[in-house]
Amino acid sequence: MSDALIREARAALKRAERVAVLTGAGVSAESGIPTFRGAEGFWRSYRPEDLATPQAYARDPILVWEWYAMRFEIVTNAQPNRAHGLLAELEQEKHLTLVTQNVDGLHKRAGSKSVLELHGNITQSRCESCGYLDGLEPGFEIPPHCSRCGERARPNVVWFGESLPQATFQNAINAFADADLALIIGTSGVVEPAASLARLAKEQGAYIIEINPERTPLSSAADTSLPMSALEGMTVLMAGDERV
Repeated sequence: MSDALIREARAALKRAERVAVLTGAGVSAESGIPTFRGAEGFWRSYRPEDLATPQAYARDPILVWEWYAMRFEIVTNAQPNRAHGLLAELEQEKHLTLVTQNVDGLHKRAGSKSVLELHGNITQSRCESCGYLDGLEPGFEIPPHCSRCGERARPNVVWFGESLPQATFQNAINAFADADLALIIGTSGVVEPAASLARLAKEQGAYIIEINPERTPLSSAADTSLPMSALEGMTVLMAGDERV
């Protein structure tokens, strides 16, 4: 990675007024959150894909909730890392919308305000009857029940086979369509429709910066690809005399 490309990316970020950000599991790696499909994802001889479905929940809601309780414990014991913090700082200086595929809630805990959680939030339950969202506390009952109507609640996440929340995704589309610059951080670029947001921004003339240690299907669309972790890339991008 040449110094010239880094300076170009910093300058583009400095010029940008409207910034859209898409984050994936890589941004939470420094916080110790295991990736969904990583080796840590296997539990009780099940693949996550076998548990994160409406069908699995219908078959055995207790089993599914026990798995989510394990993940809840990991997430709530984790702390936002400096990459989360730098994005929160950037929001103070730009008109910024942060779209995340993560369900860990760490962006909000780091201080980001304009956050669109495409896949939900693992620290909440959603009533199966009235849709009310409750925050979960350590040691919550399995399964939890709605504090408003008393009916059983499910994890507030988007499972395989389910659609993204329509209003949330439309807001994400609007943010990327209007952006001067799009930051794509720590995402594999293979999960749709989230990955389409970067291509949409590119089509609308936005400058695209990708931060990922590996090449992805989105790398070819990026004006600058920083082959770094989310923490390294954000630190480099927001450092130096040309810091935004």
